Amino acid sequence: MEAVSTGLNIRFPSINTFNASPPITAIPPCTTSMFLQQCPPRIFPRLSVFQRPHVFEKARTSSRRQSRGIVCSMKKLAETEAIPLEENPRRLAEKLPYATGVYAMHDKSGELQFIGISRMVADSVLNHLRDVPQLCGSVKIAVFDVPRDRALIDPWKFWMDEHIEATGKVPPGNEPWNITWMEKERPVKDDLRLKPDSYMSFSLPVEQLVDKLLNENEVLVFIKGSRTDPKCPQSYRVLKILYEQMVDYETIDVFDEVYNRGVRKALKAYSDWPTFPQVFLRGNFSGGADELDKMADKGELYELFKK
Repeated sequence: MEAVSTGLNIRFPSINTFNASPPITAIPPCTTSMFLQQCPPRIFPRLSVFQRPHVFEKARTSSRRQSRGIVCSMKKLAETEAIPLEENPRRLAEKLPYATGVYAMHDKSGELQFIGISRMVADSVLNHLRDVPQLCGSVKIAVFDVPRDRALIDPWKFWMDEHIEATGKVPPGNEPWNITWMEKERPVKDDLRLKPDSYMSFSLPVEQLVDKLLNENEVLVFIKGSRTDPKCPQSYRVLKILYEQMVDYETIDVFDEVYNRGVRKALKAYSDWPTFPQVFLRGNFSGGADELDKMADKGELYELFKK
């Protein structure tokens, strides 16, 4: 299939699964094949043959042949079934494919917003839902078993050309100036501490400090270890559930005897619960990992903190 010039500026989809720091690349008003010939090596880091022209031509021919075979077997964008995104993330994650493919994000009114490619479609879609939920109503997906990143270009272009032919414009998220759909860097939060400095003594009894933190934070989790290095499987499980359910939360390390001395003993009496982790939702004790898992499975956790 020969590339067709659209005469439009198009943002190449975020290749966050190909490169840890995806470049912002806009396709100039030329053919897609011309764009690919001009791509710097860092866009497709696995294809080191860019530095070896005699090998590059062979790899490019093989990728092109594979891409054409994929496109021939693809459904048109208009014929692909949409997967609704307005439901419990746990249920949604079971429906999304953890595979390589092309995906088209539509808003709640059904308007196409962005066409992307990913080595892990489910992760990309869930990240978009976490970053821009107001623009995520449904998604259409086509998955492939391809060894080369370049083989995804023609399937992406196949859907893009179909949309341009029908509307005369590219999706808003693929405009050169639009960075809405680029994966956001999420800064890692620090764990909360009962006292700000190791040399300071507690200003209040530990029980009052705990009570103060519970009133100030909607979701507070007392875990073994830190949020970046949980020290037990149950603590890790709680953090995974909260992330999966898109809940913003704070953590306190009950093993930290420098900043949180005495919190384990005080908390066991406070909640009348002998083990950790302990999860507090809006000031109320909700249990540990098993109880949180049940809430997530029923959709109660997502509904409670739904944006």
